[in-house]
Amino acid sequence: MSKLVECVPNFSEGRCRETIDAILDEVKKVAGVKLLNVQSDSSHNRTVVTFVGEPAAVKEAAFASCAKAAELIDMEQHHGAHPRIGATDVIPFIPVRETSLDECVELANELGREIGEKLNIPVYMYEAAAKRSDRKNLPDVRKGQYEGLKIAIREPERKPDYGPAKMHPRAGATVVGARQFLIAYNINLSTSDVKIAKKIANNIREAKGGFKYCRAMGVMLEERNVAQVTINMINYEGTPLHRVFETVKNEAARYGINIIGSEIVGLVPMQALIDTADYYLRLEGFDRKQVMEENI
Repeated sequence: MSKLVECVPNFSEGRCRETIDAILDEVKKVAGVKLLNVQSDSSHNRTVVTFVGEPAAVKEAAFASCAKAAELIDMEQHHGAHPRIGATDVIPFIPVRETSLDECVELANELGREIGEKLNIPVYMYEAAAKRSDRKNLPDVRKGQYEGLKIAIREPERKPDYGPAKMHPRAGATVVGARQFLIAYNINLSTSDVKIAKKIANNIREAKGGFKYCRAMGVMLEERNVAQVTINMINYEGTPLHRVFETVKNEAARYGINIIGSEIVGLVPMQALIDTADYYLRLEGFDRKQVMEENI
């Protein structure tokens, strides 16, 4: 069986269909790459793209889409609820088949170097590809966001791992790395008070003593006038979705509000949903082999 790598670049554009399609076209042009999912959010002003293929082809598609984003997205004009530092905000590689995390780290470094040298975009390496311990976590790399990094990048401790030590005039900076599968999960609250969402996020995030493998923050969805707890679950087996959901629900009740909905951004492993169904349905002796699609 051939090697298979997943790539999930996040682009700082979720409103202009023409720009999004032009970026996607760059991925579709690369032979051996399969586009699996595209999810755009106008409030976050962000598009998450998922594609898979052999390592070399995936790296080619990642570079081409990053180059197109640098051409079409002007960070000086960008506004959205989601933290970001560049037109292509982050590019993670995830091992899928016959590929190790170490190989994805090597792939990430090759891409980071190429983006820095050919596109003159500063690149920071994160997660398993991080070159410094204080850059392993994405929120730490994005501290200050695009506006803050424009100044902070001049400081020695914020010097990028590849590329120039100054922001690209339109595309800003990019984060590249390697990691295991991550579930991007958002929970919307029946309030427009973003302070409540931020308090709840602090209660569940690992960095504040909450759930292990859980990264969270509170943001405001201006178009819907709704506060949201936006979450990255970096190990859904270590901390399952339903445990986080129940905690957010209980925390929200303390403020006299409810959960009005939740969403998964991008793809999700079937097992994560089975685990959630198992919890809420109180299934006894259920086996994954009972899922019809698993037997087709």
